[in-house]
Amino acid sequence: MSHLKDPKWWGSALLRLVIVLFFLFPIYWIGAMSFMTNETVLSFPPHFTFSPTIDNYRALFSGNLSTSTGSLSVQFLPSMLNSFILAAGSTLGALILAVPASYAFARYKFRGSDNMSFTILSVRFAPPLLVLIPLTREFNALGIDNQYWSLIWVYFLLTVPLVLWVTRGYFEQISPDLESAYRLDGHNWWQTFFRIALPLARPGIAAAGLLTFIYAWNNFIFALVLASKDTQPVTVATLSFITSSGINYGAIAAGLVISIMPTLLIALYAQKHLVEGLAVGATKG
Repeated sequence: MSHLKDPKWWGSALLRLVIVLFFLFPIYWIGAMSFMTNETVLSFPPHFTFSPTIDNYRALFSGNLSTSTGSLSVQFLPSMLNSFILAAGSTLGALILAVPASYAFARYKFRGSDNMSFTILSVRFAPPLLVLIPLTREFNALGIDNQYWSLIWVYFLLTVPLVLWVTRGYFEQISPDLESAYRLDGHNWWQTFFRIALPLARPGIAAAGLLTFIYAWNNFIFALVLASKDTQPVTVATLSFITSSGINYGAIAAGLVISIMPTLLIALYAQKHLVEGLAVGATKG
């Protein structure tokens, strides 16, 4: 306990506390705003003590938001389901295609393989508006706009490079001698891939899947243009809280709190499997 008498230790502890509070305060304030009325949110100076209300959450679950000019119909819960369908569909498709491709890039080197993989990654560098306009024109011409699978396909194209590059590094860290020894026992390429490579690369696959799901869940610009009212995700549905009579900050804050829960729970669940996968890779490698 001698460090408690050290002024440098107290200074360092105070600095860490200030940094933590600095980054946690916006999260706290969003949560507090979700229990405030719009008048309390807009009051100056801000009220850190207030009478909480659950009207914002009640409005989201009932689909009826009260405003100064009347009531407003909101489709928040259906949009949450839309977000899950879009995020889960694009994540599953990206993992199915990109994980075997990343293993092939990691194991089979050929002329131009690095350039090819970098070209695939370059899709991530393109500004969204650069591909959004031609996509909108093509979707309208083909009559496939405002559908789940068309938006999933767009997310899929944008997330495949991410999965490819994240998982490729994990496959490259696996010793090829381990796979060669397994093949000497008479196992083919697919058996080696599923029984040796996939378990050892599980941390990378879990991380890539988590990042892909979060990206698809939080995407806004593509869904804003390409999705209809029936297929729009929660990121677009929150725009309905901005009306001609004003901005319903409390409802927006409540929507943010609810919308981050799925990704937060998935992240906490995946964290356990990331640690487990790392431990398995260490013992088997």
